Amino acid sequence: MAHRLIFLDTETTGLRVEDGNRILEIAAVEMIDRKLSAPDRHLHRYINPGRDSEEGALNVHGLTTQFLADKPKFAAIADDFLEFVRGSELVIHNAPFDVGYLNMELAKLGRGKIEDYVESITDTLKMAKDLWPGKRNS
Repeated sequence: MAHRLIFLDTETTGLRVEDGNRILEIAAVEMIDRKLSAPDRHLHRYINPGRDSEEGALNVHGLTTQFLADKPKFAAIADDFLEFVRGSELVIHNAPFDVGYLNMELAKLGRGKIEDYVESITDTLKMAKDLWPGKRNS
């Protein structure tokens, strides 16, 4: 059976989900057996978070409230996103951050947790810290 990996990243309105920050961009690329799958097997969505970004976050991603104003809310892209990642191993750099935001967005919709939809989640930041302790792992 083929091993399906989804490399995933999010951008958010700020650093702390506890402060009411939201996801405003999701990008994901599929690999099968460690090879990029078909060119159209990726997912990229801008999301209207319904709030302004914190200054620090805006300096990182540059996605303004005006740019995101006509983009869909998370609820409108949730089914496509979940279908894309379903049954895969998610590979995320600093997974606790992205997973925290994904779980918050899914909870708002009564859709459980991302862990309910995927086989596993691998954190490449933890892997890097384990392999190269004390080194910069961005």
